[in-house]
Amino acid sequence: MAQMIFVNLPVKDLETTKGFFEKLGYGFNPAFSDDKTACLVISDTIFAMLMTEPRFKDFTKKDVTDASKSTEVILALSCDSREEVDRLADAALAAGGFPAGETQDLGFMYGRSFQDPDHHNWEVIWMDPAAAAGDQG
Repeated sequence: MAQMIFVNLPVKDLETTKGFFEKLGYGFNPAFSDDKTACLVISDTIFAMLMTEPRFKDFTKKDVTDASKSTEVILALSCDSREEVDRLADAALAAGGFPAGETQDLGFMYGRSFQDPDHHNWEVIWMDPAAAAGDQG
């Protein structure tokens, strides 16, 4: 079985956050979702557990970070093309997300970033497959 990752993120309004990610084209696994948690399916092996802040607090003794004031994590997702980077970033901004950083275009790598409604930072990046494989030409 392939190793999977479940990133746990606190959210202020679960329905708003779910709606945001649905507008980006993502779905949810109802088997791992309830009125306090939504299992965002990013791929077959990548999931984000979106939890109301009180539910998130059940898993830690630390304070929950206010992501609008400090950055606790930057989540980076690969894309298959520059166009997919633009589609996701544009969809995020149109769905109520916030800008985060400048577009990075290094030729062999292209990326944009945004913040979701809870101000978690997301980067979407494309890298030329030859560059990613280390082929220097």
